[in-house]
Amino acid sequence: MATGINTYQCPACTGPLHFGAGSGKLECEYCGSSYEVAEVEAFYAQKAAAAAPKPTCPACNAEVFFQPGDKEATCPSCGAEFEVEALLALTARQAEKKQDAMTWDTQAGGAWDDGETDGLQVYSCKQCGGEIVADETTGATACPYCGNPVVLTGHFAGLLKPDLVIPFQVDKKAAIAALNNHYKGKRLLPKVFKDQNHIEEVKGLYVPVWLFDADADADVHYRASRTRSWSDSEYRYTETTYFSVYRCGGIGFENVPVDGSTKMEDALMESIEPYDITGAVPFKSAYLPGYLADKYDVDAEASIARANERIKRSTEEAFRSTVHGYTSVTTVDSAVSLQNGKARYALYPVWILNTQWNGQKFTFGINGQTGKVAGDLPMDKGKFWTWLVGVSGAVTAAAFAISYLMWL
Repeated sequence: MATGINTYQCPACTGPLHFGAGSGKLECEYCGSSYEVAEVEAFYAQKAAAAAPKPTCPACNAEVFFQPGDKEATCPSCGAEFEVEALLALTARQAEKKQDAMTWDTQAGGAWDDGETDGLQVYSCKQCGGEIVADETTGATACPYCGNPVVLTGHFAGLLKPDLVIPFQVDKKAAIAALNNHYKGKRLLPKVFKDQNHIEEVKGLYVPVWLFDADADADVHYRASRTRSWSDSEYRYTETTYFSVYRCGGIGFENVPVDGSTKMEDALMESIEPYDITGAVPFKSAYLPGYLADKYDVDAEASIARANERIKRSTEEAFRSTVHGYTSVTTVDSAVSLQNGKARYALYPVWILNTQWNGQKFTFGINGQTGKVAGDLPMDKGKFWTWLVGVSGAVTAAAFAISYLMWL
């Protein structure tokens, strides 16, 4: 019967140790050191203990010390008290922490039919590098992303054909109305900005989007606390109890969007979500006339990191919604593994307006399906200080009135 054989290395030089029959010790043939067998075994035991995960306080992460046989332990940093058995179980579970396993099949899009791209032309912006596709009847004169002139560079060719398209449901008139409504009620918005915003230059643009589907299995660890307070005739007491909360399970994701253009800011595109994917139809070039289309410059493979980030964050939030009854809950770590991950290529409709004011660029996006608007607005500093002085004056007047009434 085979037995396990321990092969030791010299603590001094890491060379192999051999048992010396004459000395009865473990000897190193490289540096000449010799050790008692018990001495080397103790060295390796100490090394293993040092490498083992150390129990840490769930409240403040400080290392917690205790002696064999202790039933309870106290954190030397924050004074929290724990049952040793529970603390060791938590340490063991954390040592077995899983890692994310998020893999995808990124075979999205397809081949164009013969003659399907004959009427499509590509325009390039020399300023920002954007490449815009338009049919011959629509044409393009200005870049929708930066407003600078574009030049015709040739006929469209080479890229994948989209799987899906969400046609425009909001026309230009409705997009302009949505923008005007976005400006309403903004008391600190400079009037000249609204007057010189060239709002009629808003452009309809199909933005390339990668849609990710997957089934996710997740393990999430939360740190939670529960606080209660009470008082007597002399003191007020506060007791905080800490918990490690675990959630595991599965959740399905469909059509997680990641835009495939470096020119379209992720924050802006995500701000005008959601899109109703039930309104998507198989792509046909007949949906393009009258609108521009952005060529993707971020492929499906390069979009995986963003998809993983969105799925991981959504998973943590979904599982977090099942944790109740605590004063505070924070995510410690999570591990997400994906199955059946696949991607599709779609075009999403966006009305986009780029404008310059006082040397700054302002970009507005309008969801071409729902009319939702997003974009930063400038602030009139003169109006701001007038408003602030007015508010301060009102607060001062109110405080004076209260003081006066108290002295009556």
